[in-house]
Amino acid sequence: MTPPDELESVLARLHRAASDGRHLGDVASLRIAGLLGLDVLTIDLVNSAGTLELVWSDPADGPGPELDDLQYTLGDGPTLEAVEEGYTVSEPDLAATDQARWPLFLPAAMQSPARAVIAAPLQVHGETVGALTGYRATPGAMTASQSHDFHRVRQALLPLVSQSAPNGTGDGLRRYREEVQQAAEFLAATLAIPPDHALARLRAYSFRHDRSLADLARDALTRRLRLD
Repeated sequence: MTPPDELESVLARLHRAASDGRHLGDVASLRIAGLLGLDVLTIDLVNSAGTLELVWSDPADGPGPELDDLQYTLGDGPTLEAVEEGYTVSEPDLAATDQARWPLFLPAAMQSPARAVIAAPLQVHGETVGALTGYRATPGAMTASQSHDFHRVRQALLPLVSQSAPNGTGDGLRRYREEVQQAAEFLAATLAIPPDHALARLRAYSFRHDRSLADLARDALTRRLRLD
């Protein structure tokens, strides 16, 4: 079990960063997921196009981007539900979850390390601006203490979220899908179609050919892939 003072130290650092007017990018090195009994934490923010942008993953070298991309590509999943509905989503055993809930995400998740998930909306002044999502490689519900601490971390992150912008620069955030957005804009201009149609074409190709959106985006930008 994680010593309580370890989490308190992390929370204090988050509060201090917020008081100093810093951004999410300034706390990217903190290892928080393990303190909550989770293997991965991610933060998505709603960008100007109205889509979710993955901007933070803990640990940075973990499977967070892969799991987030599944939802982004397939169009359903816990993070999307938390943002769209404005409530916390928790599934302690993805293998036992009713497939009707996330008909595309669940089969794909079974090919990933994720076996349990919790996702909570990030709300600033009553507006949902993103979501904090936690994944675990083993099934099982979070304890009452872990769930309480998860929401304490969420509250501590909110001021940093409000000081970060998924479309901005200079805030230290890593924009995991920046190339995807660039590829969609490139395809839109090349094919004379709306950007959301170009993005839908990228997603469909990714799903049909079982390739990551990031790889497709790079191929499209370097003209190694044609989607006309």
